Amino acid sequence: MKLSIIVPVYNVEKYIRPCVESIFRQGLDEDDFEVVIVNDGTPDKSMEIIADIIEAHQNIHVINQENQGISMARNNGIKRATGEYVHFLDSDDLLLDNSLSYLLNKAT
Repeated sequence: MKLSIIVPVYNVEKYIRPCVESIFRQGLDEDDFEVVIVNDGTPDKSMEIIADIIEAHQNIHVINQENQGISMARNNGIKRATGEYVHFLDSDDLLLDNSLSYLLNKAT
């Protein structure tokens, strides 16, 4: 595994779908990266909104935890990550198309 993308999720139902969709527009083979979604006890419908995306991709892993804050969510994501490189993506952010393939190419 080359890359682990860690996405903490808490109260982002307005933003989470475009965020996760942007991960799959990176020009990367799905065997080369994993997505670790850390559900930090979100009380909204964020996880329901992306349930179909999670089901459609074998390289998405979900960690469910009680709300512990973004730092603990990231730390728990790191514990689960298997990639040589780690990228943190806030759940209200978008990746530019193919940006991670460019960065990963530079890193390797």
